[in-house]
Amino acid sequence: MAHQNELADTFRSLHVKGDPIVLFNVWDAGTARVVEAAGAKAIATGSWSVAAAHGCGDGQVLSLKLAMENLARIVASVTLPVTIDLEAGYGEAPEVVGESVARAIAAGAIGFNLEDQIIGGDGLYSVGDQCRRIQAARDAANRASVPVFINARTDLFLQADAKQHDDQLGDMALHRALAYAEAGASGFFVPGLADERLIARLCDACPLPVNIMVMSTTPTAKRMAELGVARISHGPGPYRQMMRSLEAAARSIYAA
Repeated sequence: MAHQNELADTFRSLHVKGDPIVLFNVWDAGTARVVEAAGAKAIATGSWSVAAAHGCGDGQVLSLKLAMENLARIVASVTLPVTIDLEAGYGEAPEVVGESVARAIAAGAIGFNLEDQIIGGDGLYSVGDQCRRIQAARDAANRASVPVFINARTDLFLQADAKQHDDQLGDMALHRALAYAEAGASGFFVPGLADERLIARLCDACPLPVNIMVMSTTPTAKRMAELGVARISHGPGPYRQMMRSLEAAARSIYAA
């Protein structure tokens, strides 16, 4: 447990505004080892990639049991801090979220993403409901005596057309960030946000380290650092890149 706490403290310290930690998301023990050898400072899973590697769709289709077994293998394969994409906590009720977090900590995780979209439903959890879910996650971590990094994700920008990414949506995101911070979150993840002005505005006002996911429309890593981003994730990008290479190699064999 002492070692896990050290890893948790190290991971938290890597979130520096203007000098972001870069996470090249993995999906199994083998890819975790490769990314570690390449010079990563921490390992992060991506739920989409993990699900796809198991032949499943995203959205908590992969069972929590399999997700935890995969996590444990990743943790055992590397020496770096490991954070898991826990999607929406594998349940709506706060107590279920707490149980999922406890299982992730027991498997060796020192952090996790927790999103506010309603999986299997429509839209997002209300701010109040999501805060109760985050608080349950923090309570579970406190019971385990591990200072995990709760990366509170909002899907506001993913669920809105890019033409609707304006100050009003930015205000809504900041409102959630402030509430999530009060509930016990450690970071604020805004996948889908790519507009430089809105990124800078959020980074200036948000009390939590801001996490941006790399997409074709996002600024470069250097520019995101200048805007105040503290964490850059690659999400499903590495998996898709790997599968394109695999398919191309296979096609070259079968076309010969």
